[in-house]
Amino acid sequence: MGLSIGVVGATGAVGRKMVEILKERNIPVDSLRAFASERSAGEKFDFNGKEITVELLTEEVMKEKFDYLLFSAGGGVSEKFAPIAAEAGNIVVDNSSQWRMTEGIPLVVPEVNAHALEGYKGIIANPNCSTIQMMVALAPLHKRYGINKIVVSTYQAVSGSGHKAIVELEGQMKDESYPNKVYPRRIAANCIPHIDVFNDNGFTKEELKMVYETHKILEDSNIEVNATTVRIPVFYGHSESIYLEFKEEPDVKEVKEILANAPGVVVVDNPEQNEYPTPLEVANTDDTYVGRIRKDLFNAKALSLWVVADNLRKGAATNAVQIVEAMENMNK
Repeated sequence: MGLSIGVVGATGAVGRKMVEILKERNIPVDSLRAFASERSAGEKFDFNGKEITVELLTEEVMKEKFDYLLFSAGGGVSEKFAPIAAEAGNIVVDNSSQWRMTEGIPLVVPEVNAHALEGYKGIIANPNCSTIQMMVALAPLHKRYGINKIVVSTYQAVSGSGHKAIVELEGQMKDESYPNKVYPRRIAANCIPHIDVFNDNGFTKEELKMVYETHKILEDSNIEVNATTVRIPVFYGHSESIYLEFKEEPDVKEVKEILANAPGVVVVDNPEQNEYPTPLEVANTDDTYVGRIRKDLFNAKALSLWVVADNLRKGAATNAVQIVEAMENMNK
């Protein structure tokens, strides 16, 4: 018997990717249902040769039985509907930030902490896109050397803000007078050090997500994390410049071997041949790519690296589907 899966927010950028990846990864889906708001209900799409009609999301439909419900419709929708679905006995994988830091709700990157899923039913939180790719790359190094400090600057694609941001960048690339509505500044030919709202401490909500989600996923609140998140005029793919301080002195050769053997990581690090990951090359892939691995010039226990991943796939939709895969493997 195949799985019964529902996708909430199925007509959004991440929801569409979830449907696409369920198909790509050959998830044994017997029944797929798609849900959205009144604006999108009634739309149709093909899934494995079957025509799927997008249904209106209601409380009643969330009380029905599913094996998994994948949510990507924003925090407000998740706050209202995810508990209803969970109370009905459904497993919910939520891509919003609503439940990530809620005690007792697992925050999962399957390559890193799939053990948090063992014996669990209810709401499961998908981490922030930037946190996911950072954790895939850093968790194996933390296991070997112990990370004391992370300083990370992100260079995030506009697709992380949704379809309207993609349209805004496209428009501004063609027309200098095209207005900025999604972002507080013009995004074309620019970079904006401002993602989400500012906190009283000067950090943005996006930056603080990376701090506290890292602590929860690695189960270590002693790691010092300093993040600066920047939006850049790239359509797909987030990049991160990461500086790490370890408890033990790392060996660059061993670091490359650890990463090359880590699940979900691809090392592209041959600067002599101009080989390093960029967003264009990693688009439409599910791995996390690491390059520019180098020891710090002044601190023997520190090194820097460059991490790139497709934010709509590994940073959101693929990670959610991998959670389903991990749970199904545990049930075999």
